[in-house]
Amino acid sequence: MSKGTESGLKPTLGTLQLWGIAVGLVISGEYFGWSYGWATAGTLGFLVTSIFVAAMYTTFIFSFTELTTSIPRAGGPFEYSRRAFGPVGGYLAGAATLIEFVFAPPAIALAIGAYLNIQFPSLSPKTAALGAYLVFMALNIVGVQIAATFELFVTILAIFELLVFMGVVAPGFSFANFSHLGWSGKEAFSLGSISGILAAIPFAIWFFLAIEGVAMAAEEAKDPQRSIPIAYIAGILTLVALAIGVMLFAGGVGDWSRLANINDPLPQAMKIIVGGSSGWLHMLVWLGLFGLIASFHGIILGYSRQIFALARAGYLPGFLAQIHPRFRTPHRAILAGGLIGIAAIFSDELISFGGQTLTANIVTMAVFGAIVMYIMSMAALFQLRRAEPRMPRSFLAPCFPVFPAFALVSAVICLVTMTWCNPVLAALFLAILVIGYLCFIRFGSPAAEAPEAAR
Repeated sequence: MSKGTESGLKPTLGTLQLWGIAVGLVISGEYFGWSYGWATAGTLGFLVTSIFVAAMYTTFIFSFTELTTSIPRAGGPFEYSRRAFGPVGGYLAGAATLIEFVFAPPAIALAIGAYLNIQFPSLSPKTAALGAYLVFMALNIVGVQIAATFELFVTILAIFELLVFMGVVAPGFSFANFSHLGWSGKEAFSLGSISGILAAIPFAIWFFLAIEGVAMAAEEAKDPQRSIPIAYIAGILTLVALAIGVMLFAGGVGDWSRLANINDPLPQAMKIIVGGSSGWLHMLVWLGLFGLIASFHGIILGYSRQIFALARAGYLPGFLAQIHPRFRTPHRAILAGGLIGIAAIFSDELISFGGQTLTANIVTMAVFGAIVMYIMSMAALFQLRRAEPRMPRSFLAPCFPVFPAFALVSAVICLVTMTWCNPVLAALFLAILVIGYLCFIRFGSPAAEAPEAAR
């Protein structure tokens, strides 16, 4: 390995910072994206979907932690699947993870733009989204220690703001509103809405999407065998509690159907209670940005490490694995993922179709990547238990094989239903995987043929 492609990733992250990354990666999902599920399933139907997805994520994280602590490498799922299934398995998991982490930031950046547009109507959401990319790519390039400390800070502020939101709207909460037919005629739940419940799966996944990104920072953890399990378990419990609370309180303050298909459901829900000129509303908009920023900033860290790991292993061009000589960060990987995300933001004609908004389609594409990665990771867990029973494992998946099997089966169900409900996006996702694989066969480095354990 040449000097220019030495990893140079230093172990500097502690338990609290890893928890901040785990929650921060995801917490924007509490602020927007999930309410698109109300448009297809209604409030009660989407609650059913969310409970199922929460169970899938809880069992997945308890199982995934075994892999992360056993193989603490920057590639995360890519490294696990490559070790379990060889170069083809590594490619599939790595490409799926990359799609997840490259497509999620544009959706979050657009939400940042929507929040800023409330305060500055003359500011285009897309212009604000572009500005967010430039600022936070630069911050990630400066250094992981600074980036992780900032991530922890904004994550704590974002959690505080969600608690403030629930407290402010609580006096106006009514379960009758939450379960109401909806002033626009949308159903909260009925047996006939089962198809809507299935179609809402991507938006329930958005509540928790990218928590597995801590695996991409495992190589930079001081004590991964101890700190990662604490960060993951505390993180998923924090997120489940926040997701259920935000969804219930937002849906119970008035006409929930007016909050579907928008990028700023929380400010609009609070406006029903306190009015459009309230200081509470303006505080929510400003502090609510911290939740979006936490996820946006954290996922940039995640996609850059995935691109870096794939390039280091020979799956992507080697120049993407180069480390900044001063800051010791994968600066080229950060910039490459950012360019793709910026292109997605300005690709309305290509990505807005099927009766869904640009944001909804970007969310769905990211979820396709996540689900395939979850399937590959759980399959790798079973394979490595069988093929490498003596591999050091400081953390064992509880209730094995029940937990990983439940996570695996649930992920397969999600993939099948998402494909059925989104055939065009599924075809686009498959096309990206196939084109990437053909490029890998044609241009891949011989280094990709040898999993790390065999070198």
